[in-house]
Amino acid sequence: MKLTNENTLFVMIDIQEAFEQFIPEINKVKEASSILNKAAEILEIPLLITEQYPEGLGNTSENIYIPESAKRFEKRTFTIFDDDISNYINSLGINNIVLYGIESHVCLMQSALDALMNDYEVFYVVNAVASRKEEDKKIAIKRLRDMGVQMVSYEMALFEILHTSEHPKFREISKLVK
Repeated sequence: MKLTNENTLFVMIDIQEAFEQFIPEINKVKEASSILNKAAEILEIPLLITEQYPEGLGNTSENIYIPESAKRFEKRTFTIFDDDISNYINSLGINNIVLYGIESHVCLMQSALDALMNDYEVFYVVNAVASRKEEDKKIAIKRLRDMGVQMVSYEMALFEILHTSEHPKFREISKLVK
């Protein structure tokens, strides 16, 4: 399945205050996530943002661009597929889920596996995910690739959605990734 405006949901998972001191690549992930979130707004792609147990882990980290149109959910499960979020995703009528955030091997991996089980095509934005340990990220990527998850960079995903330089939002997206 190919990414398009009409069939895609962006999901930013658990980039929260408490994780910042433990994630070596946190600034890179925050920057890439901001680009993806801005692109979601420009391209009018639904954006879902989760926070794992915010009372204990804090809110979404500062300095990440969050459009007003983003739909936010608190969660206690590692996967995004609890009842409330599942109902929201099902209501969108999309086929593709683009995942990014932290941690690669826990919440992102379980969300990707559950998305596959629910017959979604899953795109894992490798340069917008991280774990406390690089080895955990590598193992998660290998396992998910073996399961059929599409590994992409944020630029790869965005230009796939645009499809052509004649897309009306091409210039705006090009400025984001430069």
